[in-house]
Amino acid sequence: MNTLKSGLAATLLFLSPLTQASELQAQLTSFFAQRLAGFSDEVVVNIRTPQNMLPACDQPALSVVGGAKLWGNVSVVANCAGAKRFLQVSVQATGNYVVAAQSVARGSTLQPGSVTLKRGRLDQLPPRTMLDINQVQDAISLRDLAPGQPIQLSMLRQAWRVKAGQRVQVVASGDGFSVNGEGQALDNAAVAQNARVRMSSGQIVSGTVNTDGNILINL
Repeated sequence: MNTLKSGLAATLLFLSPLTQASELQAQLTSFFAQRLAGFSDEVVVNIRTPQNMLPACDQPALSVVGGAKLWGNVSVVANCAGAKRFLQVSVQATGNYVVAAQSVARGSTLQPGSVTLKRGRLDQLPPRTMLDINQVQDAISLRDLAPGQPIQLSMLRQAWRVKAGQRVQVVASGDGFSVNGEGQALDNAAVAQNARVRMSSGQIVSGTVNTDGNILINL
């Protein structure tokens, strides 16, 4: 009987760390699934940290340091009442990403039929691959694109809303006032980018391009 009890106790001791790791894996999967909602609908998390380094409590507070990526190899902080453990996990995320639907020549403006969405492993894509197809609207390709090629942010630029040498309206506004003036743009710039303008007085100012092509300055 004592031998049976000893064997049962040993089995429970062996299973306890496995159960803890399984529960932690489920918590981590839920943690990343919530943060990747809208990008990925299929998340798998594997813990790479040894079992003896896992947090001691059942429900650790989980967080990712700063603006760290949310898939691939990720470092996670597990906090148990002030006692922190740093976990290394591998996050597999599946979702849609933007690819070229046809051949696109460098310098071309992308049209609705130029791109499409493809489903696959986001953690295996090149850095800064585009996930939102709306981001490519009216964008200019900076390189030749092949059909099926994942599109990275570095491959495109937004169309210029203001071009160097163009006459533009400058709107300077502050608390309760607004002043308009005209000047000459010194830079090419897309919407939401900064552009310098030489005013008729010769003064050079800098502001943000809006959708109308005006330069906005907040004072």
